[in-house]
Amino acid sequence: IGRLLYDSKQIFEDTMDALEHTSHLRGEEEVNLALLTDGLRAEREQGITIDVAYRYFATPKRKFIVADTPGHIEFTRNMVTGASTAHAALILADASRGVAEQTRRHTCIAALLGVRHVIFCVNKMDLVGFSEDVFESVKYEILEFCANLGDIQPQFVPISALNGDNVVDRSESMPWHTGPALLELLETLELAEPVDEGRTRFPVQGVVRGEDGVRRYLGRVAGGVLTPGLAVTAQPSGATSTIASVETMAKARESAVPGDSVAVTLTGDIAVGRGDLLTAGEPPTVTSAFEADLCWLAEAPMRVGGTYALRHGPREVRAIVQSVRERIDIETLARVPDDGTPVGRNALVRVALQTSAPLALDPYKANRNMGSLILIDESTHVTVGAGMIVT
Repeated sequence: IGRLLYDSKQIFEDTMDALEHTSHLRGEEEVNLALLTDGLRAEREQGITIDVAYRYFATPKRKFIVADTPGHIEFTRNMVTGASTAHAALILADASRGVAEQTRRHTCIAALLGVRHVIFCVNKMDLVGFSEDVFESVKYEILEFCANLGDIQPQFVPISALNGDNVVDRSESMPWHTGPALLELLETLELAEPVDEGRTRFPVQGVVRGEDGVRRYLGRVAGGVLTPGLAVTAQPSGATSTIASVETMAKARESAVPGDSVAVTLTGDIAVGRGDLLTAGEPPTVTSAFEADLCWLAEAPMRVGGTYALRHGPREVRAIVQSVRERIDIETLARVPDDGTPVGRNALVRVALQTSAPLALDPYKANRNMGSLILIDESTHVTVGAGMIVT
């Protein structure tokens, strides 16, 4: 990431001076660009990534937010946090060592979280003489592994971050690579998600009454297309109405798609409040008992039978973890029966949840927005689990 930012002229002079000073204090002859994303003292001292570091940059073609996540299994929760909102995942493989355990683990997490674009950067090509055969061997091993992970469509770029080969500019050392350099590939990824008009979803985040006396329902479209005249159902109550208008900054719009923040008015006066969901097309499942794949984030183990606050979009209810159905191997995504041991930090499990009130749910695979949830410890208000709804 440091090389990507440096070669694309995204680092300010004072930041570069600080990197040079720190590198020299560490006894390094060259500037260590990896320090650019190591914000914690422990990261700089140990030379590892611990927390998720976000970096923002832009090229003439696209704006980017990069989440630098740790590779060590102890920080799996950080990888889940970074990948949960990602359009694409860049996964590093060491050309001199082949496919490591953490490469497989991060690929599995990306697959589990539904990341569509997975780009494997086969790094340190300089250590293997920029060999095409070595690159193809690593690529073949990764493709074999990905064959069991469902919808992943991997792409590959041979790079040497040390000198910037194929990071921003194409490398003269690897003329056999006819594909784009990494930045060129990132600039041309097709990020537009296919709009599923069969599952229109609008979680209501707030209700305001304007000077004209009309109630406006505020929120961000989470699925499908909102248009005036669309018949909608409010969940979980089941009340029906029709969209009268879709507005942004008091200006009428012909439609709104996922990601758009809008105000909606309805033709009928029905009871809709914060946390309710306006839906059209295939209805969500309205239930208070369901299963979810959960990544446990907290130091304290999960309490089976314990009560937590559950947040699903803008709606918050209380939830009981009734049981652990399965445990998920984060290196293969294989599922094994629960062995009864405590579910500790970084574990991935499938759990059965019971909520204090019905929720309108979609499976995570059908809608990442409406299929995700978090669990919160009611005494400390700390987020302890991140989940993906299954049923």
